[in-house]
Amino acid sequence: MERHSLHRFAWRSLAPVGLVFALALGGCDDKAQSQAAAPPPPPVTVAQPVKRTVTDWDEFTGRFDAIEEVQIRARVGGFVNSVEFKDGAIVHAGDLLYTIDPRPFEAVAQQAEGQLADARAKGELAKRDLDRGLSLVQTSAVSEQVVDQRRQALQAARAAETQAEGVLKAAQLNIEFAHVIAPITGRVSRHLVTPGNLVQGSESGATLLTSIVSLDPIYIYFDVDEATYQRNSKLWFEGRRPSSRDTANPVQVTLTGETKPSHEGKMDFLDNRLDVSTATLRSRAIIPNSDLSILPGQFGRVRIIGSAPYEALLIPDTAVATDQSRKIVFVVKDDNTVEARPVVLGPLDDGLRVIREGLKAEDHVIVDGLQRARVGAKVTPQLAKGSDKAPAGAKP
Repeated sequence: MERHSLHRFAWRSLAPVGLVFALALGGCDDKAQSQAAAPPPPPVTVAQPVKRTVTDWDEFTGRFDAIEEVQIRARVGGFVNSVEFKDGAIVHAGDLLYTIDPRPFEAVAQQAEGQLADARAKGELAKRDLDRGLSLVQTSAVSEQVVDQRRQALQAARAAETQAEGVLKAAQLNIEFAHVIAPITGRVSRHLVTPGNLVQGSESGATLLTSIVSLDPIYIYFDVDEATYQRNSKLWFEGRRPSSRDTANPVQVTLTGETKPSHEGKMDFLDNRLDVSTATLRSRAIIPNSDLSILPGQFGRVRIIGSAPYEALLIPDTAVATDQSRKIVFVVKDDNTVEARPVVLGPLDDGLRVIREGLKAEDHVIVDGLQRARVGAKVTPQLAKGSDKAPAGAKP
């Protein structure tokens, strides 16, 4: 009886101890599982800023214009015989464009030739008469008055000959003008007069036949704002940038629909005053156009040198984030925690963004995986291809 009660007491006393021990074991188990379930720091790709010499560029919108443009007008009146070009084709200087009926001018030229021959014959006769008179006056066979009359007759004959020569040249010019020739090389417009129509050749009302514009090279005109002009002038006075008035500074042109410059040229002209209504300076560059792909009237984005060459730090533009009005980049520190660094941006240069302030050459900037990075949290940095040094703990 006593032995049975003692056994029961011992069992009841040990039961809570076992329960506590079991609970303790369960708590350790949960803690271990929690530690095992904690994810590792997220991976990000980092790279150091690229250091190289860059030059700032100013960008403006411009419009292309032909270096030479000619309106082809009739220089003589008459009926059009033929059109000798294809609309929109490339023509060369000296190519025949139109023929105007030359027969009336040829008839006038023949008449002028006859008048010239008559004037020359009269001139020869007057000269022989004068020579005879000069011989006879020595023997007093004729008077001095007769000699003077013959001398005046010779001068009149020579004047008539000169006049006839002028009439003949005018007639020959009209024959030449009846064949309308391209004065420049370029692309011709459509023909505005068809064969059989009468055209006017007077200076005040000459009929417009077509037009030609040159294409290679080609101008692009653009307007530089006053602030940019002042800044560039200051750089010129300081000897840090050549003036486009004296130096053919390089320009780059991006056409509509393109993402990067496709044509290069050089500065050609700066106007002598600013436009009072827009406070801009009309400028011009000349662009090679050997493939004739650019036409007058097209738009283009013009880039011109805006600074002297300088050393700069550059990072991919995708690594730059916006925090309200600030631009920031995420930098991985030595303990692999993320820091947000405000930066001052410069222009794009060959696909990379210039960082004017806020970064050092030894910083490691997150260039991929920004969505996984949190300020103050740890990350697992992985070195981008082409980077030389990695932060502590970075994986190659």
